[in-house]
Amino acid sequence: MVYTADTDPLCYPGTTVLRNILDLRTQDELDEYELAVFLTRSDEPWPPGELDYVHYLALHHHLFQDVYEWAGQVRTIRIGKGGNWFCYPEYIDGEMRRIFGELEETGHLVGLEARDFALKAAHLLAEINAVHPFREGNGRTQLAFLSVLAENANLPFHDDVLDRQRVIGAMVESFSGSEAPLAQLIYEIVSPDL
Repeated sequence: MVYTADTDPLCYPGTTVLRNILDLRTQDELDEYELAVFLTRSDEPWPPGELDYVHYLALHHHLFQDVYEWAGQVRTIRIGKGGNWFCYPEYIDGEMRRIFGELEETGHLVGLEARDFALKAAHLLAEINAVHPFREGNGRTQLAFLSVLAENANLPFHDDVLDRQRVIGAMVESFSGSEAPLAQLIYEIVSPDL
């Protein structure tokens, strides 16, 4: 689904194709390159960090540094999907600092059973998703951060459970206020019984 956006200086004029390092001008070419680079960067060690907002920005940069000059930087325009607007740019930093402050207060979800981890992680991801801090790559960065959180909490991360449509559906449901599908998906991802 294409984002709805205010006039976007990050897109090539007259298109919805984001300006990119390789200067790819069609969405299909950009999508193909972005996926290839994302998969390559996902196989590399994650950047070290404190599971905080700065670390989250570093994860986005790591994943998309070969595609966008602005990788790891917060968006500056208003965007939405499916008729719903995400957090306005002027509030992103404050909201992300609040969200990551709450995560720190929980001890980064360490020591929780898989079910409790899933419930709290679903709320965390739902909040980050509602903010949508980046112009592109939000969902993939959320999943990368989830894998780092799971590893930090000594829980497995069964990425074979990930189905694109199911993930998108769960995120849309969480945006509408129902975190249960996302919590169930995360439980399946981190359950030691699988």
